[in-house]
Amino acid sequence: MPFLKRGLQKNNMTITEIFASEFLLRVVGRALTVGILVSLCASMLGVCLVMKRYSMIGDGLSHVGFFALALSAVAGVGAAYSMEFSIPVVVLAAVLILHMSRRTDGKINGDAACAVVSTGSVAVGTLMYNFTGGRSADICNSLFGSASVVTISDKDMWISVLLSAAVILWFVCCAKRIFAVTFDETFASAAGIGTGVFSVLIAILTGVTIVVGMKMMGAIMISALVIFPPLAAMQVAKSFRGTVLLSAAMSVVCFVVGFFFACRFSLQTGAAVVTCDLVCFVIAVVYAAVRRRIGLIAAGRK
Repeated sequence: MPFLKRGLQKNNMTITEIFASEFLLRVVGRALTVGILVSLCASMLGVCLVMKRYSMIGDGLSHVGFFALALSAVAGVGAAYSMEFSIPVVVLAAVLILHMSRRTDGKINGDAACAVVSTGSVAVGTLMYNFTGGRSADICNSLFGSASVVTISDKDMWISVLLSAAVILWFVCCAKRIFAVTFDETFASAAGIGTGVFSVLIAILTGVTIVVGMKMMGAIMISALVIFPPLAAMQVAKSFRGTVLLSAAMSVVCFVVGFFFACRFSLQTGAAVVTCDLVCFVIAVVYAAVRRRIGLIAAGRK
């Protein structure tokens, strides 16, 4: 993040001195709030998507988000209102991708349909950026995230607050139903739970989460927040509740570490955060493998 790096280099200022600035404190605090809340929502929703084998939905929606940003540029929508423009587009795509993923007629495989939507969205979005006179830097920022946290507004922060409140409240109030739908949709349906409604709601909330986080993380990188923390948590936790809580904790910690690393070395926030998520996932996989090996050795001695 260039303006932060210049501040760090100027007169050998320390991070404490940088955060003593009212302007920097407000800007960084706003970006941290949005990032932490988006990471929290993405990781909790990601547990359901990963366990239901709907990971491609998160990846597909992130690419659709790039298309939505390009479409907003073509429509002449200012950057200040690109989020409001993108949310309906991504939510509609979420319902469409979910419908295609659940198809069983054998004509088009669900994963293949998601891949078509993903790659098609990026291709068409790139062409649309070119037709609007968009620079390669604009495309890069949309795909991989901005290197400046100044682009995060108060509106982004309040939307992320409302979104996180909705997701957390939903998980608290419907924990048993979410568990049933995630692990055995047939049983949940037989028990009278509206599985279709729950699946659509998960897809919609994931779509909104992706749109809110795209400005900072980038359209390509944001899907990692939906996939990496749940996968890492599943290697360690032994229950659904433990997986959700551990996934949320890992995601928030990785974001904070990646965020400040990006600030210090003037890097894209998305790339730094996802790298932290990747390291955390690798550590979890190694830990799970060692734990299984120790368990087998202990069982062999009995």
